[in-house]
Amino acid sequence: MKKNYVSNSQESVRMFKSSFLEALSKVHFLVPVFIFVPVILVSIYWSFFQIGLGVIDFIEYFLLGLFVWTLTEYVMHRFVFHYAPPNKPWAQRLHFIFHGVHHDYPSDAKRLVMPPSVSIPLATGFFFLFGLILPAGDVYAFFPGFMLGYLFYDMTHYAIHHFNFKGNIWKKIKQHHMLHHYQDPDKGYGVSSPLWDKVFRSDFIKK
Repeated sequence: MKKNYVSNSQESVRMFKSSFLEALSKVHFLVPVFIFVPVILVSIYWSFFQIGLGVIDFIEYFLLGLFVWTLTEYVMHRFVFHYAPPNKPWAQRLHFIFHGVHHDYPSDAKRLVMPPSVSIPLATGFFFLFGLILPAGDVYAFFPGFMLGYLFYDMTHYAIHHFNFKGNIWKKIKQHHMLHHYQDPDKGYGVSSPLWDKVFRSDFIKK
């Protein structure tokens, strides 16, 4: 297996000549919370007071949104963030910008959560996609669950790299992700949960 480059430095490596693009690639880990918690709250308000969705229906769509996020997290990490065919230089470059830099510098605190320059367009695209798929208005109950799942993923990812966990569940989640970084990047694509790694047989054999 090819040995991957990994730096233990907490410094941020420069990726762009442009200072503007460089600034867009870095973000404080709490920024997604400030951006998307209001989105979640507005969606919940709209669901109840504009669409008039019942509590049971809201809970069902909200939980469905959470569940769909876990699969989205896995699919994006495995098939988008790790898409880097060696015969396509453009794909190699995009891979490094979006995810490869994190594997090379996993302790870089400014590149552990998705920057708004990426997360906002993605969230907007998912909102309209789900709006086309779901019955009219139900996206306002589904979307806050989906986005809460995303926030949990982002905050979990930051915590995995910078916190020392005490609970056994969190220790197992951290171990799963650390094996992805330091043992085999072609396994362990689930960050906030190893569920889909077990389903799609990309999990590690843990002792």
